[in-house]
Amino acid sequence: MARARADFPTADAIAALVDPEGRLAIRATPNARAEAILLPTPGSPPVLAVRVTAAPEDGRANEAALALVARALGRPRSALTLLRGATARNKLVRID
Repeated sequence: MARARADFPTADAIAALVDPEGRLAIRATPNARAEAILLPTPGSPPVLAVRVTAAPEDGRANEAALALVARALGRPRSALTLLRGATARNKLVRID
C-alpha cells in the first residue's frame, strides 16, 4: 500500500520565514522515513525543518532538501541557492 503524500505548509507560511535579503534558514534531516517540511513552533528560532529520505552522500540530501523546499514554494529548483551548510544540517538558502 502506498503512503499518503505529506502535506507541506503553505508557500505563504514558508515565505514568512524568509528574511529581507531573501535568505531562508533550514535544518535538514537526511535518511528520514518520509519527506516532510515542518514549520518552527512559536517561540523557537525561525528555522524550517526539512526531512528527506536521501542519504547525505555526494550532496544528494542537499539537492533533495532544496528540491523539496522549491516544490513547497511552487518555484523551480533553480530559484534556490545553497549559501552555507553544504556539509552541515543547518543550512542557509537564498531564494531568488
